[in-house]
Amino acid sequence: MVGTVLAAGWTAARALERPEGAVVLTVTGRVRKPNAGNAAQFDMAMLEQLPQVSFVTRTPWYSSVHKFTGPLLRDVLGACDAQGSNVRAIALNDYRVDLPFDDAQRFDVIVARLLDDKPMAVRDKGPLFIIYPFDSNPELRSTVYYSRSAWQLKTLQVL
Repeated sequence: MVGTVLAAGWTAARALERPEGAVVLTVTGRVRKPNAGNAAQFDMAMLEQLPQVSFVTRTPWYSSVHKFTGPLLRDVLGACDAQGSNVRAIALNDYRVDLPFDDAQRFDVIVARLLDDKPMAVRDKGPLFIIYPFDSNPELRSTVYYSRSAWQLKTLQVL
């Protein structure tokens, strides 16, 4: 069950501002609107300014359903005008997983920043977690899509 957009007024046409706080996500590779050299950097406030989506879903990593909230992955990629065929998600521990760029368009994949309406600590798979709305589509309840999720996200490389 996909939630509704919680924030309005954001458009991809706006220039990407520079982060004022600690950088929590860097997008590299095929980025056409960088704000830090050839990369796009986001602090938590910048991610909060993007439209927010919430959904409740079961996952293999938690024993019960949880609510995840954050911007859609396609909105994060759109904010820096990133385009490619794959996105490599890199975690704080350098875990890497590739997902098709098209997944961001086909599914309401989010870059979750809240778990049950609370910020996620690193020990709780935060501060950012790429998560698919597994319960919204039977196709998503498979090892293929579970493996494309990435917690403790720090970088997206657009290839």
